Amino acid sequence: MPEESPLVTSLRAAVDAAPDDLPLRLHLAGLLLDAGRGQDAIAQLAAALQRDPGNAEAQALMARAVAPPAAPAAPPEPDRGAAYDWRRGEDELSGVVPPRFVESRPETETAPENEPRAGEAHLAAHGDDLASPWDVESTALTLADVGGMDEVKARLEAAFLAPLRNPALRRLYGKSLSGGLLMYGPPGCGKTYVARAVAGELGARFLSVSISDVLDMWMGNSERNLHRLFETARRNAPCVLFLDEIDALGAKRSQIRHTGMRTTVNQLLAELDGVDAASDDGVFVLAATNHPWDVDTALRRPGRLDRTLLVLPPDRPAREAILRHHLTDRPVAGIDLAKLAQRTDGFSGADLRHLCESAAERALLDSVRTGEARMIGTADFTAVLAGLRPSTGPWFASARNVAQFANEGGAYDDLLVHLKRKKML
Repeated sequence: MPEESPLVTSLRAAVDAAPDDLPLRLHLAGLLLDAGRGQDAIAQLAAALQRDPGNAEAQALMARAVAPPAAPAAPPEPDRGAAYDWRRGEDELSGVVPPRFVESRPETETAPENEPRAGEAHLAAHGDDLASPWDVESTALTLADVGGMDEVKARLEAAFLAPLRNPALRRLYGKSLSGGLLMYGPPGCGKTYVARAVAGELGARFLSVSISDVLDMWMGNSERNLHRLFETARRNAPCVLFLDEIDALGAKRSQIRHTGMRTTVNQLLAELDGVDAASDDGVFVLAATNHPWDVDTALRRPGRLDRTLLVLPPDRPAREAILRHHLTDRPVAGIDLAKLAQRTDGFSGADLRHLCESAAERALLDSVRTGEARMIGTADFTAVLAGLRPSTGPWFASARNVAQFANEGGAYDDLLVHLKRKKML
């Protein structure tokens, strides 16, 4: 190990005296990296990221510190004629002009024509990144960007949108904007996207929070974080406060053995009630869960998360829109989106994205193997679908038992209707 320079020694003393001075700590980490002292640099960078997890310079230095050493250059291999010319492949595909999609419609539908469009949002399978903790953002999305989900839209209109747009009628009928909405359903079906669209429809700010943004290992900090969260939403009203994974944050207290978690649920209940009803005017609480049966019953009391919406996998029109979106920038030819949408009944938005990526990967590997670039075709989707099953199956298997044998107060009547329609009972 090389001897430490006087400059590095002085910087260490300065960092110890001012541990929160991030520029000074990052400068020391850079010098340590340059001097070949990788482990010392990693320790300094870890301390910096604990204080500012989003610091770009610290992240870049950490990536450099943990990167494996460069391997010695291998001697060039003889040309075997099998290397794929990517530039030539790009030129080949750029001039291909077959029809990207064919517009024939399937002759039969897998579901009755009068089935409600309980799909997911158009583009819902993007895997949108959630907002950073305490970051209140604006969104341009509206319900017009949501494909299908007519029943969900109608419930949202009655719960939030119509009263907000008609304040005179709201006062006349004594309609309160308090209370919240709980969305539940299989994972990957666009619940977060719908919440963003509601915020855009209201012209409100959007504050998205998950369990990791609230829970803290130190006693009392989780409750303090919850209070600060609601205060942030009130200061930015009108604001849609979206609580993701509410089953983890508001689990049934009867099943919690840790006292700290019980007090966190109690704090959440108090915040939903509000110290003063007027202070919560303009704060709309939306929550999402894949397991509503694990949510504390007190959270679903009137005035809290008292309205429930089932968000199902996308219906056929929504599946077609999602598939079209994920194939827009890919070289495809002759894809019958209507037939493909019909074959993917029960797929979530995330499943459809995975399907498109897998078909593209198959065509890419085939192009590399043959040395000739080709388009993504129907055969690629057929091959992928042969080994792909909807990820929503296990969720419906669990939900069926709850809907049949634990449907207290008719909380899951809409789920029972769907299960009967799909002949899952």
